[in-house]
Amino acid sequence: MTGTTHSPQELAERTLEFVREHVYPVEREIIVDGRPMDDALRLELQKKAKAAGVFGPLSPVEHGGLGLDTRAQAFVLEAAGTSLIGPLALNCWAPDDGNIHLLAHAATPEQKRRYLAPLASGEVRSSIAMTEPAPGAGSDPSMLRTVAEETDSGWVINGEKHFTTGADGAAFTIVVAATADGPTMFLVDQDNPGLRVGRRMPTLDHSVPGGHCAVTFADCHVGDDAVLGAVGKGMEYASVRLAPSRLTFCMNWLGLAVRAQELAARHINGRQAFGARIADHGMAQAHIADNEIDITAARALIHGTAAIIDAEGAASSAARHSASVTKTFVSEAVWRVLDRAVQLHGGLGVCEDHLVARFLVEARAFRIYEGPSEVLRWSIARRVLRAHQ
Repeated sequence: MTGTTHSPQELAERTLEFVREHVYPVEREIIVDGRPMDDALRLELQKKAKAAGVFGPLSPVEHGGLGLDTRAQAFVLEAAGTSLIGPLALNCWAPDDGNIHLLAHAATPEQKRRYLAPLASGEVRSSIAMTEPAPGAGSDPSMLRTVAEETDSGWVINGEKHFTTGADGAAFTIVVAATADGPTMFLVDQDNPGLRVGRRMPTLDHSVPGGHCAVTFADCHVGDDAVLGAVGKGMEYASVRLAPSRLTFCMNWLGLAVRAQELAARHINGRQAFGARIADHGMAQAHIADNEIDITAARALIHGTAAIIDAEGAASSAARHSASVTKTFVSEAVWRVLDRAVQLHGGLGVCEDHLVARFLVEARAFRIYEGPSEVLRWSIARRVLRAHQ
């Protein structure tokens, strides 16, 4: 289950201790004091995580990681996710989380040496360029407009992407492009003259290095050795990446919901209104109870889906269906928990001194990234209805 002698529960406890000691103070500096979340800070935190023995829950043991299976990750990533930057400190945050899994599955031995090893060890960051400006591909990959044409010396890629997470400062980008044989993934080094990282898009969430960027591929020449996996199989590899990546999001964001519940409970226990503690008022208790119900249900779905991925593989129909159900529910449950936490803080809830305001804003994108809830519901319904035709 793990590449260590510690149980998942023990690793989760050690991770939570590390995050509380080393990450919470830095998180407050970022949210309240405006300290930039840059690569120097990322590397500083990851060095401390390595010293504490909690670095790399998603990374293979041979690259300095913990070698955890998905069920063990569920315990550890929830603990890491109690801080907005906890997953980054442990090297288990998007897009590197999904790219580590993808490279481990599809890369050649040489590609693993060049790309997976430094990524899994935290030496570099990566990005994945899939989403395009309209009328290009968003949730519908069949609308892909970025094109890769085969040449005598390899391939030339042309097209525009946006929402390319982590592109600013990444060491390499995995780009999805249309070829004559179908969508294909390519590994493009960031110093390739045909790759240009444009502006950082001004999004609600801004706690991760590299931002969400516009990226242009203009006569971007790469060799045959840049093809990740087989030509024309890009969507198959995307499905291998998608279920674990969706679940990683759920694990991390659940941790933040748990933290917000704790902050809200402490706050209402210590504040008086109308002659009694706020915690003694029924409406406040209802919010706390509903939060606990959402957290418990979300945790059960995450652990159930993790077991399916470990038993049947990330690309199996059961894993993809379960990940879709889990991501839809957990993203909305986390939002409800964070919204109630803000409400329980009253006026202070919209002040970032108390952190829950920033938690809520950062979490809003969770209901869109890695599949909007509406698209996932459509996918879930199609599978259910197909089974009863």
